[in-house]
Parts: sequence; C-alpha cells; structure tokens
Amino acid sequence: MKVVLQRVTKGQVSIDGQINGQIGTGFVLLVGVSDADTDAEVDYLVNKITKIRLFSDETGKMNLNLAAVNGAILSISQFTLYANTAKGNRPSFFDAGKPAHAKAIYEQFNQKLAAQGFDVQTGVFGADMQVTIDNDGPVTIIFDTDNK
Repeated sequence: MKVVLQRVTKGQVSIDGQINGQIGTGFVLLVGVSDADTDAEVDYLVNKITKIRLFSDETGKMNLNLAAVNGAILSISQFTLYANTAKGNRPSFFDAGKPAHAKAIYEQFNQKLAAQGFDVQTGVFGADMQVTIDNDGPVTIIFDTDNK
C-alpha cells in the first residue's frame, strides 16, 4: 500500500458537484492499493497514521498526534499512486490493485481507522472526484509498505 498523508486545516471531496466528505483539522489520505496488499499492510498503516506526531504542541514542536488535536480523516482512493512512468509519456497502472481487491482493502483500511475512534470521511472508490486540500505547513508524508 501507498499512502500520501497531508496535514490539513480542511479537506473536502466532491463528486458531480456534490460534497461527499469533508473535514476540518486532520489528515487527508490519498490511498493506493496493490494486489499484494493484505491485512498486515492495513494494520501497519493504521498504526503509523494514528500515532504519528505531526501537530504542534504549545512550544511549536510537532509533538501531537491526531487524537490529541481531535482531528479527522478524509480518505481518498487513488490508484494513480502506482503509476509507472519508466517508459514513454503515458503512465502504466499495471501495479495498481485490481478493483475488487483494492476496494476491499481500502474499505477495510477506513473501517480500522474509524474503529480507532476517528471521524473518517471518504470519497467513492473508482469515482471521478474533485478534492480540495488546505495543506497545513505544508506537511506531507509518504508511506509505502514495501519500504517499512
């Protein structure tokens, strides 16, 4: 799995002009799944994301996690994280998970984040979405379970 995490002051996803999910302070997660991904990758990422300390404490140090700031999560499926741009000018998405598997892993990931007590908003798997991100910092972290 690959996840691009952005610390945000607000985030929103719309489909066909209608808001599907929105958050204030928290994380926008762009989530890519491969066919090799299992429960182990989901559990690893849920643990890392819910515990990572990216919010400032009273001294200005990034020392607080998502729970400490009562933050929320906006999770967006994004197969393009598996783009291979090695040849030519059109990326290949061969390494992205097949839709049925990727959707199941993505939904499991979101359910496990919610089970940790977080408000988890989502887009719609496979939909054409418009995502608005007010990146705070900017702070952007990339997780790749192949490099854990």
